Amino acid sequence: MAMKKTDLEKNKALKLMQATHKAGPDRFGKSSAAAPALDRREQRKLDQAQGLVPFACKLNAELVEKLKARAEGHEGGVNALVGELLETALAKAS
Repeated sequence: MAMKKTDLEKNKALKLMQATHKAGPDRFGKSSAAAPALDRREQRKLDQAQGLVPFACKLNAELVEKLKARAEGHEGGVNALVGELLETALAKAS
């Protein structure tokens, strides 16, 4: 028995939708699959093993912009830059 025209079109649409849902994550996730990202718990354990402790403080917006600008050229990023600046300032103060 032959299918109706509407049933054929529904089947085509269903196949198309399944193909797009199946191909969607592969297209965007190819580069991220090569280097798996650490979840927060794993990252926290690595930081603790290195002796790193989270430290939050409030700074002036102008100072933060200066830090970000200087950290662009720094190899360790903002965290390493702030650590170095604090060490030098504390060494001078003592």
